[in-house]
Amino acid sequence: MFNAQDHTASDVSRRTFIAGAAAGLGIAAAGVAGVSAHAAESAASDAKASAKADAKASGKIPKYVFLFIGDGMGNEQVQVASFYKGATEHDGAVVQSPLGFMGFPHVASVTTFDSSSFCPDSASTATSIATGHKTLSGTINMDPETLTESYETIAEKLHSQKGYKIGVLTSVNMNHATPAAFYAHQSKRSKYYEIGQELASSGFEFFAGGAFLGATGNGKDDKLEDLADVAADNGYKVVKTQADAKALEPGSTGSDRVLILAETVADGGAMSYDMDAAADEWRLADYVQKGIDLLTADAKAEDAGFFMMCEGGKIDWACHANDAAACIGDVLALDQAVSVAKAFYDEHPDETLILVTADHETGGLGIGYKTTNYDTFLPNLASQTMSYAKFDSDVAADYAKGNVSFEQALADVEKYFGLVAKGSDAAAGMDPAGKNGSLVMTDEELEELRTAFERTVTVGAGSQAAMSEQDYELYGSYQPFSMTMCHILNHKSGLDHTTYAHTGAPVSIWAIGAGAEEFDGSIDNTDIYAKLAALTEVE
Repeated sequence: MFNAQDHTASDVSRRTFIAGAAAGLGIAAAGVAGVSAHAAESAASDAKASAKADAKASGKIPKYVFLFIGDGMGNEQVQVASFYKGATEHDGAVVQSPLGFMGFPHVASVTTFDSSSFCPDSASTATSIATGHKTLSGTINMDPETLTESYETIAEKLHSQKGYKIGVLTSVNMNHATPAAFYAHQSKRSKYYEIGQELASSGFEFFAGGAFLGATGNGKDDKLEDLADVAADNGYKVVKTQADAKALEPGSTGSDRVLILAETVADGGAMSYDMDAAADEWRLADYVQKGIDLLTADAKAEDAGFFMMCEGGKIDWACHANDAAACIGDVLALDQAVSVAKAFYDEHPDETLILVTADHETGGLGIGYKTTNYDTFLPNLASQTMSYAKFDSDVAADYAKGNVSFEQALADVEKYFGLVAKGSDAAAGMDPAGKNGSLVMTDEELEELRTAFERTVTVGAGSQAAMSEQDYELYGSYQPFSMTMCHILNHKSGLDHTTYAHTGAPVSIWAIGAGAEEFDGSIDNTDIYAKLAALTEVE
């Protein structure tokens, strides 16, 4: 299955082509990127000095730091989640229901470019947030010129210089790019085994997330020690069931280091999309609460403080797949996780800093679509009851066997996405297709779905290199049938996407607590590190 954040050969060739074209025009592309990156780092240094002076003047040095990263969570993703929440809570009325963190008193706009692209990846952008340095897409905490100099992260510095306990949480794989950027240093984000080894040797006190990628080595024939066992060898109590995670109590773990690997995993070994999770299945909010409990377990931890990074990683995966409903569900789940931190802040308002941001925007999400004109019909998205990924694994897997007809597949479309064919029993009494946000498919949409079904049965998902440009625009690297359903439902709801990749759109950072006033105006992602370093007085 396509891994939403991995880089393919086509990504590399595309950027090589762009750089070559720029050179042909007499533009030193790499040089320009380098100048821009160095300028951002210089500005970050100035921001650090300013924040340090402000912290000393105010006496506000955060003892407890929460950094929430919604991977791919641009401003549109936050806004559409707020609009959806308001519309569904008020019978479709145009009412915004702000997410909890949208009410934080300080907010800044954040640029996200890296040293190789205005449309960066998660490895480089997380590097900027964690270390204050720009680097290449696909690189984790290494310099972009030689890939030999490693950068120390804010988490490592707080751990070694200040004695802070450290927690790293994610809804995707534990050694995926964003969480890895707080403890690992690798020239390629795909070095999963080496990243996992760095996790085990980090000494950080709390990890929680999905399964390890490349758990026994990066090659399919590798048979190295399982990374969970490597972590155990390094003193971690490794927990693999939700019941055992729930039972963890301060002082009862037998170790001062804990690694929780989610018991229930879905596509790619990540946690379930929020919309797919069982009622009693742990979400990010549960892991944040458990992390707080364990990181504040003893007097020494109380004296030192803690730093917790929590990533809502599947926001990005949903946006890569243009699955707006799944994206909204995971944005709301991240907001619930933030609310747990906010409750802690309410008890320690003078010592706690909460930051909520994104590494980049994914999918080019837009609120508004050509055929819905000046309207949106966001409650339509509630008709979708499972993510594209779960539909592919649990429902559409039978299609390729050739024993399901298109007419039978339409019943699945109606059941799981709410879209109905004109003339069907379900369509009776509904508004005409294409009007008033109707979920009745037009003849053109039905034909698009039929074509996608036939391609799913005969071809399935494919790489960009193996597809025509037209087919790639329609389906990306995903199953054609599920992509077409997502696109039709999005369009009928008044939403659209421009890409299956990342964009260069700025993101936001919301802040509350000790030092939050530093996060106002317009900043670069490298400034996030600089301001945190200054506020906590690390060198």
